[in-house]
Amino acid sequence: MSRSLLRRLTPLIRVHAERNQRILTSAAEELSPDVHAAVYMTDNCVRRLKELNAKEESFEGKMLRLSVETGGCSGFQYAFLLDEKKNEDDRIFAKDGVMLVVDSISYDFVKGATVDYVDELIRSAFQVTTNPSAVGGCSCKASFMVK
Repeated sequence: MSRSLLRRLTPLIRVHAERNQRILTSAAEELSPDVHAAVYMTDNCVRRLKELNAKEESFEGKMLRLSVETGGCSGFQYAFLLDEKKNEDDRIFAKDGVMLVVDSISYDFVKGATVDYVDELIRSAFQVTTNPSAVGGCSCKASFMVK
């Protein structure tokens, strides 16, 4: 690799490393004594949900629903939906006035996971950034394999 390319890439790598460190630190600070009992939302996730709720009346009061479906390149895939209804078997996780809803079947696959909102050049989306139940997955973080 040429030195000029290396000099240009170093600041970008540093920014990504610092961002990842902030995400990991904030997730660690939010952990309860029973680490695997909850599904966590990062500050970016909470901020984006608040923006969506404030931006359009049709989004007002909606919760972020996380579910796990079969498929994807690794066997299972995450699905996100803005939803207004709660089912009897849903688990609800709240932070700063916004709610994340997970059905009971999906919950077994995402206990202890962290949901983030990622704004990248190629896409902007909610995504599961860490999942203790997953052993691997694809690079787009949309699918995973179960332990």
